[in-house]
Amino acid sequence: MRLTRKRLCSALLAAYLLFSLYAAYCVFLKPRRSAAAAAAARASQREKPGRAEHFNLGAEDWNPWEADEKNRLQQNAANSLELLKEKKPHQEQTQLRVQIWGKAAIGLYLWQHIFESPLEPADASAQWREGRLKAGKSFFRFITGPSVVPGYFSVESSDVVLVLNGREEGKISYATQWLHYAQTLIQTRKLRHVAVVLLGSEQCRNEWIFPYLKSYGGFVELLFLVYDSPLANEEDVFQWPLGVATYRNFPVVEPSWSMLHNPRPYPCNFLGTVYKNSSRESLMQVLRQSGLDKTCWISAREEWRPQETNESLQKYQDALLQSDLTLCPVGVNTECYRIYEACSFGSVPIVEDVMTPGNCGNSSLHHNAPLQLLKTMGAPFIFLKNWKDLPAVLEKEQAMTSQQKIQRRKKLMEWYRSFKAQMRQKFISTLENSFLPKDKGG
Repeated sequence: MRLTRKRLCSALLAAYLLFSLYAAYCVFLKPRRSAAAAAAARASQREKPGRAEHFNLGAEDWNPWEADEKNRLQQNAANSLELLKEKKPHQEQTQLRVQIWGKAAIGLYLWQHIFESPLEPADASAQWREGRLKAGKSFFRFITGPSVVPGYFSVESSDVVLVLNGREEGKISYATQWLHYAQTLIQTRKLRHVAVVLLGSEQCRNEWIFPYLKSYGGFVELLFLVYDSPLANEEDVFQWPLGVATYRNFPVVEPSWSMLHNPRPYPCNFLGTVYKNSSRESLMQVLRQSGLDKTCWISAREEWRPQETNESLQKYQDALLQSDLTLCPVGVNTECYRIYEACSFGSVPIVEDVMTPGNCGNSSLHHNAPLQLLKTMGAPFIFLKNWKDLPAVLEKEQAMTSQQKIQRRKKLMEWYRSFKAQMRQKFISTLENSFLPKDKGG
């Protein structure tokens, strides 16, 4: 009896030890299914009955470049992984921190349209607005608004990009105040590098900036200059796009299914000022004589207005959205806001391809002037030397099918998206190549 009881206790003890060993194995050694995988499996089981809902997105949610974006995200993830693998201990010291002082409206085109980054607060009338962005090896902080005044804000970086307006005398006087302020900070070693984005003269008369450029003995290392200036050399002076009229609150436009596919009732549009003795008068004459003023959306005025009302801005955007083509006659310069605004809405610009008076294009580098930058980047526009050729262009339009127009519209919108991305990359890489210390060991 005593032996039997002893055997029973031994069996129970052995069973307990085996159970304890198994429990320890399950807890510490056995491969387990991750919580994420389990959650994904549960989600998959829940989604099976209603799988069709993934294909019932509203028309406005459709993205023409969804596949491209997925590929880009996958590539970015792969690149990030490679960067982590190759990361060196000293790499953090090579990061560039750039503060952008936006003291001209083209700064908003740079930040919101080229960089595709928001500003806080969203209210365009705010006294102070700012945004932050990490891109490439650089961290950018953008500040703008009336409260950004020399000496009354924090200079947070030794590397600065100054966005200025040098289109006319009054603007130049204001711009030089900022340049003198930056020069003082350079002299007191509070700044190390300075670049300038400049809305230049429409006649490309920008000699006033020469003394500030480093190549002329000044301190500005890089200049991004609007219009076909003969100063552009792709070394320290680069041509920069005019962009949209942000000073008139032209918005950032997101492409949609309807924008691409909906029929457009007007073959063309022109809403703008008709100056005396200009080619715009010739355009209006051609439109009237051919009867196109009845079929196109035409609204001409005799005096230029610097600001738009909410009603007039909406009317202009509707005209772009509902027209296959946008007529872009020259003003003081061939390059105008209308070109970029038409691209935003998928309306193909018909550009008057003539050089305006002044010094623009007077360079051996400007073989394609006017609009050297846009032509070099392969802009899918229609270029006309004379508005008398317009009726023939619109006659060809009548022979195009809806599908052909959709494909052309898609090509334009894809090009404009790519154009902005390339300008962003060029801007960032140029700053990094110039401002970051050179790797002597490379």
